[in-house]
Amino acid sequence: MRFRAAALLPRIAAAALLAALSGCAYSTGGNLLPPHIKTVAIPVFENGTTEYTIEKDITDAVIARFISDNHLKVVDERVANSVIRGKVTAYRNAVFGFTGGNLATEYRVTITVAVTFKDLVKNREIWSDQELSKYSNYYVQSVPGQVVKTELDGRKDAIAKIADEILTRTVEGW
Repeated sequence: MRFRAAALLPRIAAAALLAALSGCAYSTGGNLLPPHIKTVAIPVFENGTTEYTIEKDITDAVIARFISDNHLKVVDERVANSVIRGKVTAYRNAVFGFTGGNLATEYRVTITVAVTFKDLVKNREIWSDQELSKYSNYYVQSVPGQVVKTELDGRKDAIAKIADEILTRTVEGW
C-alpha cells in the first residue's frame, strides 16, 4: 500500500501544481488591459446638470478608485497611455418610499454619466457607455434597520458606485 501511494505522489503533486497555477491565473481578476497601457489620465468630467460641483466629486472619486486599485498609474494626459473622459448627463433625487400617512421616508439619488476609455497609443476607443447610471437609496426618517441619511449621503454612495463601475470596466471587463 505504501509503495502504491508513493508511486502516485508525483502525479498528485503535478495535478495540484497545475490546478494551483491555473487557479492563480484565473483568480487575479484578469487584468485584460493591453500590455502597453500602464497609465491613465482622468480629466475633470463635464457637467451637463445643474448640480454644483458634481463633476469634481465624480472625477475625484474615479481618480481615488484608480489610485487605490493600482492597475494603472494616474498621470497627466500629456504622458498617459490612455484616458477616461466623462460627462455627467443627469442627476435626480426623487421620493422612493412613503409612510402610511403619505410622508416621504425614502429617496433615491440617480446619477447618469457618459464615459469613454480611450487607448492614446493606438488612438482607439476601448469602451464607451453613454448612459452609465447608478443610484443609491437613503432614508430621511427612522425606519427599523436603517440609518437616517441626507441627500448628500445618497449622492456620495451613487458616486462611489459609478467610480467602481468605471474601474471595473476599464481594468477587467471589456
